[in-house]
Amino acid sequence: MIRAVWAALLCLALAACGEGQGIEDVEPPGAYLLVLGIAQDAGYPQAECYRPHCLPGWEDQALRRTATALALVDPASGQKYLFEATPHMPEQLYRLQREAPNDTFSLGGVFLTHGHIGHYAGLIHFGREVMGASGVPVYAMPRMRAFLSGNGPWDQLVRLGNIELRPLEDGEAQELPGGIRVTPFLVPHRDEYTETVGYRIDGPNRSAIFIPDIDKWERWDTDLPALIREVDYAFLDATFYADGELPGRAMADIPHPFVVESMALLEGLSPDERARVHFIHFNHTNPLLREGSPERAEVRARGFSIADEGMRLPL
Repeated sequence: MIRAVWAALLCLALAACGEGQGIEDVEPPGAYLLVLGIAQDAGYPQAECYRPHCLPGWEDQALRRTATALALVDPASGQKYLFEATPHMPEQLYRLQREAPNDTFSLGGVFLTHGHIGHYAGLIHFGREVMGASGVPVYAMPRMRAFLSGNGPWDQLVRLGNIELRPLEDGEAQELPGGIRVTPFLVPHRDEYTETVGYRIDGPNRSAIFIPDIDKWERWDTDLPALIREVDYAFLDATFYADGELPGRAMADIPHPFVVESMALLEGLSPDERARVHFIHFNHTNPLLREGSPERAEVRARGFSIADEGMRLPL
């Protein structure tokens, strides 16, 4: 926990202090990303799924996983941020509270990627029926802002001042305290109500990209391997591991990049570059959710990483 880290740092600093030095000279620990959730929008296990791959999650709470979200924690500024507002926000805010308690850290904002339920529905917890929050900054693209301000129950959050919509534009960076920069970029996806973005997150020392939802990589006019070479961490859409994962459904109608396709596309990266890739956003059918599965072993054998809840990555 952050407070424990602070206490240790302060003790070391006091022991090392010479005459004329004090606690104010101690540098706080650096900013970092915290993985709050790794599953597809509905989490794992999914409602009304009682098939063999879901039953372990119903029977053992330790195996359950929440919808994909990241937190950015910056001790230097005393700010924390959410990337996505998921239906599992209560559990995720509790995990974040244990890392960055409210009496030390303020919620500096929520960055939304798009208008599918696993990515914005948790905003409702800021409303008067739950938290009764005041002025939580919610960063969103133009169509996403119009959707929230023009449709109930989300418009009530705006009218009552529970949230404050902050504008984002494609490719325009948001400068945050502590030298942190967050830049949205448009990606192709199923955009019924809103556009979809990924984020580049630049910290004082390291950088990351976060793309939890995207259509096939060939539909995006960006060189993914080149982008990964530019950053230290790449959280990539891994909704499905391979074709045929949804028996009886045409998976072409759900055009997420399969993990096997992503690995093939990125095979030319160096071992260090492949390790930067952290697959995330797993559907309840995805075998990467199951520790010990052959598919997890295959991903790791090929040098890629798999995101897990509680993972911390320094920025």
